[in-house]
Amino acid sequence: MSIDWKTYDPSPYYDELIGARGKPRSAARQLTQYLSSLDDKELQARKQAADHAILEMGISFTVYSEGENIDRAWPFDIIPRVIPKSEWTSVQAGLVQRLTALNMFIDDVYNDQKIFRDKVMPKYVLANSKNFRDQCKGIHPPHGVWAHICGSDLVRDRDGTLYVLEDNLRVPSGVSYMLENREVTKRVFPEVFENSSILPVDEYPTQLFDMLASISPRPQDYPEIAVLTPGIFNSAYFEHSFLAQRMGAELVEGADLVVGDDDCVYMRTINGLERVDVIYRRIDDDFMDPEAFNRDSMLGVPGLMRAWRKGNVGMANAPGSGVADDKVIYAFVPAMIKFYLDQDPIIPNVPTHLCMNEKERDYVLGHLDELVVKPANESGGYGMLVGPHASKKQRSEFAQLIKKDPRNYIAQPTLSLSVAPTLCDDGLEPRHLDLRPFVLQGVRTDVTAGGLTRVAMRKGSLVVNSSQGGGSKDTWIVDEEA
Repeated sequence: MSIDWKTYDPSPYYDELIGARGKPRSAARQLTQYLSSLDDKELQARKQAADHAILEMGISFTVYSEGENIDRAWPFDIIPRVIPKSEWTSVQAGLVQRLTALNMFIDDVYNDQKIFRDKVMPKYVLANSKNFRDQCKGIHPPHGVWAHICGSDLVRDRDGTLYVLEDNLRVPSGVSYMLENREVTKRVFPEVFENSSILPVDEYPTQLFDMLASISPRPQDYPEIAVLTPGIFNSAYFEHSFLAQRMGAELVEGADLVVGDDDCVYMRTINGLERVDVIYRRIDDDFMDPEAFNRDSMLGVPGLMRAWRKGNVGMANAPGSGVADDKVIYAFVPAMIKFYLDQDPIIPNVPTHLCMNEKERDYVLGHLDELVVKPANESGGYGMLVGPHASKKQRSEFAQLIKKDPRNYIAQPTLSLSVAPTLCDDGLEPRHLDLRPFVLQGVRTDVTAGGLTRVAMRKGSLVVNSSQGGGSKDTWIVDEEA
């Protein structure tokens, strides 16, 4: 039996593929027609082919559970998410605008602090910022860029409006899965790629290399670039090794690097020490240099911060860039865009209540059953309260957490996240999703054509993180004019 889109019911949510009365959205028309030509048996065969390809290609992620590290095959849904290029052009401009303002903010925070002097933001937001680094004061990195790689999470509400949910500026992950999702989808649906104008994503490793090369202290065509990983037990190790291989860069751990007497960074090789020009670090600030941060860290490189401060090595993302990766700071990004760029935000924020403000805190405490409450510096969906789905006891416990440390919490309305058809055991069903595009900023700015679409595989769930049962889809930016 083939798919009948008239029986597929996403209501009351906005569906990324299907519009009113079961009619496909124009950019998804070719895909939905093709899917309609496949019966249930053929669809399941394509799903099995995708699962086999994922195992064959070794695409995995690590879940930390009960003290154990468990490697699992990457959870993937074969039905792509489709966005028209006409819409994406505006989204792309909004992402460039946003990262430009965020980098200007970070540079300002560690130097002149004009944004506080002009009272656009209260300075006390820095008082308990876990990622503000005194060690970064007075530094101006190349091109004025601190956060070279950003993954801003986008969500669509019931009326079709796209919002930025949060910005990931420390060590944003997921881009390797975006690239592998495309490879798997090409294997599963090769016919659709022959007849559709789907924008490519495979140039990302080249763009990443070029961006990293642009911050090298030594001008050369092929600087020595190293990807610094915490090691094989890190949940994103697959991505670290994948990107190093695709860029032709070295994959190193802290013990592989040493800072010399000349304050330059060297890599230990069988031929002796070789100078490293740029480090793409996948280690948090706290662990990257025991000389400057956590003295007990065995993952970092003593003296690395000193080498960076003196301009002898490029680092992406720069130490201290996490100051803007804070959900309290997030609430002020529209004001940043107006202050630094004199522009209105192209992509809006989700309305946000700051619990550090007494009036807003009282509102949040009185409406916990309606709101999503998040800690300022957690990621991966941890430590949050989804009010409408929480028990009375959970809401009461969260109220105490907010009262104890109001600076650490924000609250937002519960959005009706958009959905897309997802292949489940009983056929196609709507599942909630978000989108993480990746933006690179160095001497120029590049935005991926789409990004990593994460999908809540459990019915009714709003949690899309793979660590908590979510999966992903390929994201197609379709050029209808072509």
